[in-house]
Amino acid sequence: MRKVLFILLVFSFCSYSASGQIDSLRKKIRQLVNPVKADIGVAVKILESNDTLTVNGSRHYPMQSVFKFPLAMAMLHEVDAGKFTLDQRIGLTQEDFFPTHSPLMKRYPEGNAEVTLKEMLYETVYLSDNVGCDVMFRLLGGPQKVETYIHSLGVTDIAIRYNEREMHSDWNIPFKNWSTPFAMLQLLEVFAEDKKLSPASYDFLWNTMAASPTGPRRLRSGIPNEIVLVHKTGTGGRNEQGVVGAINDAGIILLPDGRKLAIVVFATNSLEPDEQIESVAAAIARTAFEFYSEIKK
Repeated sequence: MRKVLFILLVFSFCSYSASGQIDSLRKKIRQLVNPVKADIGVAVKILESNDTLTVNGSRHYPMQSVFKFPLAMAMLHEVDAGKFTLDQRIGLTQEDFFPTHSPLMKRYPEGNAEVTLKEMLYETVYLSDNVGCDVMFRLLGGPQKVETYIHSLGVTDIAIRYNEREMHSDWNIPFKNWSTPFAMLQLLEVFAEDKKLSPASYDFLWNTMAASPTGPRRLRSGIPNEIVLVHKTGTGGRNEQGVVGAINDAGIILLPDGRKLAIVVFATNSLEPDEQIESVAAAIARTAFEFYSEIKK
């Protein structure tokens, strides 16, 4: 009886200790978020554990280009199913072009070009190409087809209803492509841990997101250069009042001991300079990285 009681006391102490540590990290993150005049949502989790930390984790935030991560998962799912191949050539025409950020449009300014699906997918994820994004939405049957696929994975607090061209047309439309921080954390976990994609597709998306240079002052800025960050950023412009639509970053940090630290930072509705909001994302990444680096497996 005494042995059982001792074991229960030790288990209770360990659970309380772990809970106390998470509460300590949550407090630190709130101290970083609260002074900033912005709506900021955060979700953090070591994917090998059950402990999840959120701040405003159930609010709806506009994803902006973060939605290219679920788009890429949906496209690679179709590749795995044999409906497309990465070597398949996809036509680009002038009708696909619109005033936007697009390395593909710059590379093929005259249109009437064919690019492989692999190149289109790479540019869409790696450099957030908006033209490639919309072409892939069309190939898949529209944004809601991607939403249906993501919901089928058990991640339901995500809405994908409009493509990039439509989001460019009206300030309010990007807010209808939303995710909660917790849902995006779930999707990162499904991608990294449940391995819904084939090994080849998984490696392609993992390596492309790890190589992406976007958002250098966000999560990337908060961790050492040699540490792997697999992520997708999203950025919204400002309206006539100077309110920013979104400054987002969502990804997985590979800790030195091999564990995967998933972090989502969404920010919207702020008059603060971009640099200030980005510095908060960097500070959150730094705080979480240092916190979990000290807590071993």
